Amino acid sequence: MKFDAKKETERVIEFIRDYYKKNNLGGVILGISGGKDSGVVAGLFVEALGKENVLGVTLPCHSNPEDASDAKLVSDYYGFELINFDITNAFDSFKTELSELGNFKDEETKNSDINLKPRLRMASLYYLAALYSSVRGKTYLVSGTSNKCELYVGYFTKGGDSVHDISPIADFTVDEVIAIGEVLKVPEKVLYKKPNDGLSNQTDEDKLGVKYKDIASYIEDESSVDGETAAKIEKLHSANKHKFNIPTYRK
Repeated sequence: MKFDAKKETERVIEFIRDYYKKNNLGGVILGISGGKDSGVVAGLFVEALGKENVLGVTLPCHSNPEDASDAKLVSDYYGFELINFDITNAFDSFKTELSELGNFKDEETKNSDINLKPRLRMASLYYLAALYSSVRGKTYLVSGTSNKCELYVGYFTKGGDSVHDISPIADFTVDEVIAIGEVLKVPEKVLYKKPNDGLSNQTDEDKLGVKYKDIASYIEDESSVDGETAAKIEKLHSANKHKFNIPTYRK
């Protein structure tokens, strides 16, 4: 069945409105990375709640300055408030404290460093959500910005960008997110930007070793991709299942 981007856009907007009304909520805070996912999510919330109830946050940490300028493109277009909360010093302080534990090699700390950044961002977003809820007298939620392809292969940080209060695009593939972005008129530079994590100086697809279009095809029909690609996708999916469930002993 052909994806009806206009209809799905309307449904997500209604989903957000209904949830906020039912739970007497006020606003949303989300990290604006300068990429398509956060741009689309921002557009959805502006349509659902009004620009005055959307607060975007840039969270640089040894980041590419272009990310901040692309984030501003999104906030300028939709008209919501964008604040900057630089976590570079927090990250550096963490690394300084770590040096007291031993002289670790860069290769040994690489994965920990990459995952520390989204965890610091998560803590920052929740701090700001609580702060602005208090200051403005309305409850702010933290929105997730992960799409279906990322989630399927576990391309997110446990305790980082996996933590949020509402998830508007988690059931849409990358191509579907772009189609929704076209309906919402997300700035083209942002919508068609090659996805990267803003952390490791690699594109998402370079890190994963597979293309998002192949992940989307595999989700729809496992036999639609070649055997080598299918094996890579299934290996990623299986290896990251632990991110979704916490094993809990029940007496």
